[in-house]
Amino acid sequence: MGNEGCIEKYIFKGKDYFCSLELVMDMIGGKWKPIVLYHLRDGMMRSGELQRSLNGIANKMFTKTVRELEQTGLVERIIYPTVPPKVEYKLTSMGESVIPVIETLNNWGKEISVKYNKNK
Repeated sequence: MGNEGCIEKYIFKGKDYFCSLELVMDMIGGKWKPIVLYHLRDGMMRSGELQRSLNGIANKMFTKTVRELEQTGLVERIIYPTVPPKVEYKLTSMGESVIPVIETLNNWGKEISVKYNKNK
């Protein structure tokens, strides 16, 4: 295994990366980002509905996660001028393009859970 994914430099939104995997992990890495993206795969969700679908996420972490996904261009936040304010999130076309990768990771997680926990 060599440096197949690595070249001199990748640039995304003004930030330099020296490996394509570094770029991808910056965009979707961490505990919550892939889960948020996965939950949005079927369409738009209201902020509260999305947060409730993420077991164990604190409000501060939810806000940080969706803002980072919005800044990278994977998620779009739509704010409706109502009282109380209504906020919805949906995947952008770039966000939709990563869903097959996340679904593959999800399936791999199911497989290894079964494979390595047979006798427990």
